[in-house]
Amino acid sequence: MANVVVIGAQWGDEGKGKITDLLSKSADVVVRYQGGVNAGHTVVVDEQTFKLHLIPSGILYPDTECIIGSGTVIDPKVLIGELDQLETLNVSTRNLLISETAHVTMPYHRLIDQASEERRGEHKIGTTGRGIGPTYADKSERTGIRVIDLMDSDSLRKKLRWTVEYKNVLLEKLYALPPLDADAVIAEYLGYADRLRPHVIDSSLRIYEAFRRKRNILFEGAQGTLLDLDHGTYPYVTSSNPVAGGACVGTGVGPTMIDRVIGVAKAYTTRVGEGPFPTELHGTMGELLCDRGAEFGTTTGRKRRCGWFDAVIGRYAVRINGLDCLAITKLDVLDELEEIKICVAYEVDGATCNDFPSNSRKFARCQPIYKTVPGWKQSTEHCRSLHDLPQPALDYLKMLAELMEVPIAIVSLGASRDQTIIVEDPIHGPKRALLYSNGTTPTDAHTLEV
Repeated sequence: MANVVVIGAQWGDEGKGKITDLLSKSADVVVRYQGGVNAGHTVVVDEQTFKLHLIPSGILYPDTECIIGSGTVIDPKVLIGELDQLETLNVSTRNLLISETAHVTMPYHRLIDQASEERRGEHKIGTTGRGIGPTYADKSERTGIRVIDLMDSDSLRKKLRWTVEYKNVLLEKLYALPPLDADAVIAEYLGYADRLRPHVIDSSLRIYEAFRRKRNILFEGAQGTLLDLDHGTYPYVTSSNPVAGGACVGTGVGPTMIDRVIGVAKAYTTRVGEGPFPTELHGTMGELLCDRGAEFGTTTGRKRRCGWFDAVIGRYAVRINGLDCLAITKLDVLDELEEIKICVAYEVDGATCNDFPSNSRKFARCQPIYKTVPGWKQSTEHCRSLHDLPQPALDYLKMLAELMEVPIAIVSLGASRDQTIIVEDPIHGPKRALLYSNGTTPTDAHTLEV
């Protein structure tokens, strides 16, 4: 039995959806612990693509229980849309459960998010405009609407009448927007409540009961380490804590219940929105990575900024999350390259910097120090074991493991489930090194069927 947290080790968009989907086959329970509809996980099964924003990736396994935890903010309209879409595709949603203490994204949250971002002008953060930040702000201000409020019509009416009146002042006076009709908002959300009611539970209790029955629990985060509200590239961050520690806060479990943490990182680096990006590539090479990697956001469709692999932020992700192992995704995107660069350190103000600087202004001045390695100039998409990989590709992976000082458990070579090399099952396998920096691999690995 193992309880595992899956996190993004870069700026999000690392391919966590596929990795979570793979690991969900060995999990009894999958829990989403933070974020909202600003996240998007894409999973490809038998050439069918599923794009999920709120529902955990484990929903594609009929016997896996999927829980949306209390740290997630829920847009009921989007969630119901996902439910309808999955049921249209003959995917059962009977095992989806929703925390009664999760906060709800309201229409005024979306309006304020979009208007505020526009008002920032050149100081914009690059939000998705889906109302996530204002929802978390209301949560901190203790004026938020929770799922449990949706289940109580009298409570919802009382709270929303006051809240809509308060928000209308902001909408009209600050943003010059028309006010919302409180009665219309109440009626809309009471309708959502009727649809979601069968799924609503005390999620912390449900997860603890699963733990006591020694069931495998997979905790799924959204976004990535460098977008963490406390530990990311502030202020260009999300409004919650995608790091591994957020799994405890966002689901109501103690840290002693977590057995291991898996970090997901692309074989290169991408970022969406504003903010410093030391290894960002412009011109032909950046376009090549974008085109081959289909680097467009699942949620917004925005084009992602692309760059070389950054081992400095990688080591930071290992430290902040306590990573036990890595899943490296999109290795196949590099197949055509003659040579590949890896950022091993930064140069800033005339000095070498080996660690991620917490000072955002200093980080903005960082210039990458690269190590150049040969490419492999052949396709890897059909490789299914480490032995199938071209030697330069295997050497590249070994270098990443060495630079990040953590072993590699999974290598992804495409979007489909079967386009994967499982060095060892991180849930059922022993907690030890997988693909080592010295090049050795375990001979008695517990493999994970895909």
